[in-house]
Amino acid sequence: MVSDWLQKNMRRYLGCDCDLCSLPINFTHSTLTDYPNTIWCHSCLELFTPTPRCLRCGLKTLTITPQCGECLRRPPLWSRLYCVGDYQPPLSHYIHQFKYQKQFWLAKPLIAQLNQNIDKKPELITYVPLHWKRYLHRGFNQSELLATQLSRTLKVPISNTLFTRTKSTPQQNGLNKQLRQQNLRKAFRLNHPLKQKHIAIIDDVVTTGSTTHHLCKLLLEAGVEKIDIYCICRTPETDNTI
Repeated sequence: MVSDWLQKNMRRYLGCDCDLCSLPINFTHSTLTDYPNTIWCHSCLELFTPTPRCLRCGLKTLTITPQCGECLRRPPLWSRLYCVGDYQPPLSHYIHQFKYQKQFWLAKPLIAQLNQNIDKKPELITYVPLHWKRYLHRGFNQSELLATQLSRTLKVPISNTLFTRTKSTPQQNGLNKQLRQQNLRKAFRLNHPLKQKHIAIIDDVVTTGSTTHHLCKLLLEAGVEKIDIYCICRTPETDNTI
């Protein structure tokens, strides 16, 4: 496997085109420092600039707010949600390539963008598990790949055995929030006690938050005090049946 150092310097000295606009990327010193794993030019990187969001649920708001009105009425079980952007192009395109076309190398630039938004490290990182049947069929867990890369980037330990998916549930696509909650009831198990009080759960896309809700409930019952949700994409509220 080509080392990170060699990849970075090959791109710098041999040149590379932006993955979105196909124009050459000018790898200045500041580019390599601020965006060490970028595959996009400075102009296209602006597409990933953070937009004002509710810090609790991650949905867009007019201004950055600790909790939106919906979170004040029905707060989610987690404390913060960090994302790169909404589930729409170009991010949705990269998620599709990563998840369904097995372009695993995309984990590094996607996590590099997510890392720009994380302001406080957790004590432990974990991820949404797959049922063993789904894992055998797909051959990998996209959330595990993202969590592994983020663990390396943040230098935070990762747990690969914290959760088990005990029930093979139908696909969540097309279900509303209530049906997703019913679909996932008793679908997960916490495998061992925890000493960490601040844990982050990573998934590729958060839609209604039903999956992370069930995982958070298990963690809170185990004594965890703060839970952050990390994801690449947050589905806009109007599209939450995607």
